[in-house]
Amino acid sequence: AGGAAIDVPESKRHVGLDAYKRVLESDCDLVVLATPPGFRPAQFEAAVDAGKHVFMEKPVATDAPGIRRVLAAGEKAKRQGLAVQVGLQRRHEPMYRETIQKLQEGAIGDILLTRVYWNSSGVWVRPRTADQTEMQYQVDNWFYFLWTCGGQLVEQHIHNIDVSNWLKQATPVDAQGQGGRQVRTSKETGQIFDHHTVEFTYADGSKMMSSCRHIPGAWGQVGEYAHGTAGTAKIHRGVIYGPGGDTIWRYRGRRVQGHKQEQLDLIDALRAGEIPNETEYGAMSTMTAIMGRMATHSGKMIRWDEAINSDLDLGPASLAWDAEPPVTPDAEGRYPVPVPGRTVVL
Repeated sequence: AGGAAIDVPESKRHVGLDAYKRVLESDCDLVVLATPPGFRPAQFEAAVDAGKHVFMEKPVATDAPGIRRVLAAGEKAKRQGLAVQVGLQRRHEPMYRETIQKLQEGAIGDILLTRVYWNSSGVWVRPRTADQTEMQYQVDNWFYFLWTCGGQLVEQHIHNIDVSNWLKQATPVDAQGQGGRQVRTSKETGQIFDHHTVEFTYADGSKMMSSCRHIPGAWGQVGEYAHGTAGTAKIHRGVIYGPGGDTIWRYRGRRVQGHKQEQLDLIDALRAGEIPNETEYGAMSTMTAIMGRMATHSGKMIRWDEAINSDLDLGPASLAWDAEPPVTPDAEGRYPVPVPGRTVVL
């Protein structure tokens, strides 16, 4: 049924690392950027240059140079009257919106601490095939390479980190943390850590404690919590508690799936003549996650100004299926893995 319902002529099927350029030559009004995150800055720039409205998935980059490119393209989109939406869907869910508003209005006093988690068992691995180049293999298994994905902390945990930044209406000023590869250690899982724990500090001295991991059989949790001078909140459940632990507010409105609602919101806005632009908070929350990764990979305290101004570019020198990726396997098929205390991240 699916094949019969979708009729795309050969002339509109574009394949390859430069396929996006041919899509942008069409007369479409809106493009969706949902390729691996490492490609996002270049594709976003090209979409804005082509005069297209953009929906781009999170994260919007995997390194600081990419973040700066995205921010610049976002400003250009504003000047050109182009809409930009980022796939941080919690910002489009009524439960999150109302809960965040209540907390920002002082429901639990001053926010001293947030706790954010994405602890799960892991994601797919795609076996290498005999006819693949190394570049093709890494793009096919993009979750396991820093240049394509940014690591779990950046690719997945950004959702939870973004909720804390949204609540605080700020980005942290520094980060320190720990992480490593304890369980997911095979050569098939590339070079990324299977666990990270980061302590972020905001300018007002409050903290965000961040934890993410991919370890089967361990405690699972995906959500966000807030602790204030007059109570606590389970943000992801839409529940606020008083200082004695009693429930003082609970969201009772309509529940929606954010990844669908964000698409509806974008189309509704465009039809109403509105031009939303979510580039800045998408980039800032992505950069917060990148700073957290810098801290766990290096084992050092990383400060915001040095992180966002870093010139360390994770991408390849050229993009082609037969080009050499920025990391390659050794004789045993293993990839370089960050080592805290030794790895350079700035």
